[in-house]
Amino acid sequence: MTRVGFVIANLGRKKSRTILTLLSIVTAFLLFGLLQAVNVLFSAGADFVGATRLVTQARVSFTTSLPMRLLPQIESVPGVESVMWAQWFGGVWQENTQIFVLATDPGRIRAVYPEYVMPEAQWKAFSETRTSMIAGRNLANQYGWKIGQKVPIASNIFPQKDGSKDWAFDLVGIYDGKDAEWQRNTNVAWINYAYFDEANLFARGLAGTYTIRLKDADQAAQVASTIDAMFENSPDETKTQTEKDFNLGFVKQIGDIGLIVRWILFAVFFTLLLVVGNTIAQSVRERIPELAILKTLGFTDGAILWFVLAEAAALCAIGGLLGLGIATPLGVAITQGTGGNLPIAVDHRVWLTGTAAILLLSLAVGLLPALRAARLTIVDALAGR
Repeated sequence: MTRVGFVIANLGRKKSRTILTLLSIVTAFLLFGLLQAVNVLFSAGADFVGATRLVTQARVSFTTSLPMRLLPQIESVPGVESVMWAQWFGGVWQENTQIFVLATDPGRIRAVYPEYVMPEAQWKAFSETRTSMIAGRNLANQYGWKIGQKVPIASNIFPQKDGSKDWAFDLVGIYDGKDAEWQRNTNVAWINYAYFDEANLFARGLAGTYTIRLKDADQAAQVASTIDAMFENSPDETKTQTEKDFNLGFVKQIGDIGLIVRWILFAVFFTLLLVVGNTIAQSVRERIPELAILKTLGFTDGAILWFVLAEAAALCAIGGLLGLGIATPLGVAITQGTGGNLPIAVDHRVWLTGTAAILLLSLAVGLLPALRAARLTIVDALAGR
C-alpha cells in the first residue's frame, strides 16, 4: 500500500464519523465562501472604482446638500479633469421598494464614468429629453423595464411643486458596464437633473455630492486637501475622499458589514476547529497500538507526524474545496435572484482566502495529535499506557 493509500484508508476507517465531519467542513466553507464574498463586496470590492475619482460631500454629512456655486471652484483645482454632481432622489418603486435613483447632468456623468457604456443615440436622448431616465442593466432586468416605457417612481424626499411625491420618467436608455466587474454594479437609475431641479418643490440649485475625475490618481490626496481648504471656515465646508472611502462610509450607515462578517466567520471556524480537532484526536487515540507497530517496522517519528498531518489536511481540503465549489454557483444564483442588487461573487479573491483557511485549519487541528503520535514510545504504546 502506498502512503497516499494508507492516509485514505485511515479516513475510511470510521465512515460515518468521516462523512459527518466532512459535512461540517463543507457547510462551514460554504458559509465562508458566501460571507467572504459579501465582505469583499463591501470592502475590497470598492477598490476598482476609487482609483481615479474623488467624492466631495458636505463636511457634516452626505445627507446635507451643497450649493451649485461650488462647481466652478472645484473645476479650477489643478489635477481635476471633469466634475459631475448628483442629488439623491430617494426613489420608491411601486409600494415600498427602495431603489437607487440619482439626479445628474447627462453629459457630465458620461465624462466622469466612461466605464458605463450605452449606445450614442441613448446618450443623446438622455441629454435632450426633459423627463429622461437611464437605468443600469441589472436594475432594468429586475423590474422588467424597457426603453420607451414611462416609469412611475415616487420620492420619499422630494415632492413636486403640486405637493405630489409621485414622479414619472421616460426610460430612454439602459447602460451596461465595460466589463464583468462594472456590469455587477449596474443597479442605479439616473434622471435628468435639469427637469428634477425645475420640478421639485424645494432644494433648487443644490447637489448632494460632487464626483471628481482626476487626471492622475497619484494627485488624489493633494486635490482632496486643496478642495477642502478652499471651503474651510465657510458655510459650506466640505469633506473630500476617494470614491472607495465614500462608498464604504455610505454602507456603514447600516453597520460595519466587515466586522459583522468577521465575527460570524470566527464563530463558525471556532466551532469547526473543535469538531474536526476532536475527530482527528480521537482517530489517533484509537490507532496508538498501530502507530507503535509502524514505528517497530522502521517508520520514523517524522513519518508518523506527516501521516497524521496528511490525514487532517486531506479531510479539511476535501470538505473545504467542496464547500467553496458549492458556494461559487450559489453566489451566482443569489446575484441573479436579487436582480444584481446583491452581486455575490465567489471569485479568485475568495478562493485564495479559502485556500489559506484550509491550510491553517489543517495545521490547527492536526498538529497536536501529530506531535503526540510522533512522540509515542513503542513500549508504552503497546502496553496501553
